[in-house]
Amino acid sequence: MKRIFILVTVVLLSAGLFAEEAILIDFSKVLADIHVKIADSDEDTTPNQNRATMMDYSNVAGGSFTSAQKNFMKTSLAIANWEVILASSSQTVTAKSLTFAQEADSQKYGKVMGLRVNFPVEPFNSWARVKPPFDIPAYEPQGEVQDDGTVTPTEDGGNGITGPSRFEDGFGVVKNVGTVKSVAVNAYGLNFPHALYAVLVHNDGTEQSVFMGYLNYDGWGELTWNNPSYVSEVRNRTLRIYPVYPASSPFVKFGGFIVQRDAAKEGGDFIGYFKDVKIIYDKAVLDTTRDIDDEYTWGIIQKRETARKKFEMERFGQNQVLRYLEAQKQAQETDFTPTPDNSENQ
Repeated sequence: MKRIFILVTVVLLSAGLFAEEAILIDFSKVLADIHVKIADSDEDTTPNQNRATMMDYSNVAGGSFTSAQKNFMKTSLAIANWEVILASSSQTVTAKSLTFAQEADSQKYGKVMGLRVNFPVEPFNSWARVKPPFDIPAYEPQGEVQDDGTVTPTEDGGNGITGPSRFEDGFGVVKNVGTVKSVAVNAYGLNFPHALYAVLVHNDGTEQSVFMGYLNYDGWGELTWNNPSYVSEVRNRTLRIYPVYPASSPFVKFGGFIVQRDAAKEGGDFIGYFKDVKIIYDKAVLDTTRDIDDEYTWGIIQKRETARKKFEMERFGQNQVLRYLEAQKQAQETDFTPTPDNSENQ
């Protein structure tokens, strides 16, 4: 018994000595690189979606839509799709139309996320939140994406639950995350006195907004948040033993940015640029070689996370369907048709 206790203690001590670093999201990976039609009459060929992060939400649209309509119900993490939500007190028609995200050319990094926010000029507090177009799924099987945005799961791509997810490796999800030690945002400042927060979404659904600092500098810089509750000295940690199975692997998802404007600071247009978000974290579970494949034997995690993934997809799909309907109802004419001149026939 004493030997087992010593072994467990050594393993736990070793886990705390080696923190992992991972890119939570890299905006150069979510650039628009394919064109997906939004209607039959769409003849444009300009890229409008990101191939690697395409999502089809037609399966939750209901039975009142035709198969032709469902073919257009696709979206992705392309930068132009990201939402920018203003504080309710700042949501004027003009401000909302002048607040959006788009791709921007950087000599240093290629293309990055560019952000414009039209804050009020009056002296009151305000904020803007940049959100992905959908809740990034933590459990999404890998697959091949065609030029029209159709996603076909690959045979060796796993199920996104016990294997790698399509949104890992810089697309918004990091798995097996225990305690987050540090967060870094590579941001381009233009001497704006606004505060920047990064939003992390944990596996239990809770959101954590971490204060990264102020954008009152010029050029590229790495803003860093260090967890004040992180205990570096392993001897001071509370050592606990958790069941290895069927506890699911904890994860962290990227929930966006929050730009906060103070009432005493300058208002009006804000411009910012972002390259990536990185985290340093402790592993929740050590990677070990086990004699028995527990998940293959029992399938508990797969059943549990399949239900969670279905819920995430339904919630994401319903919002996307409403946006699709609104886009279909939107006026397409940009100007009035000229009145015919009948003076020559008189």
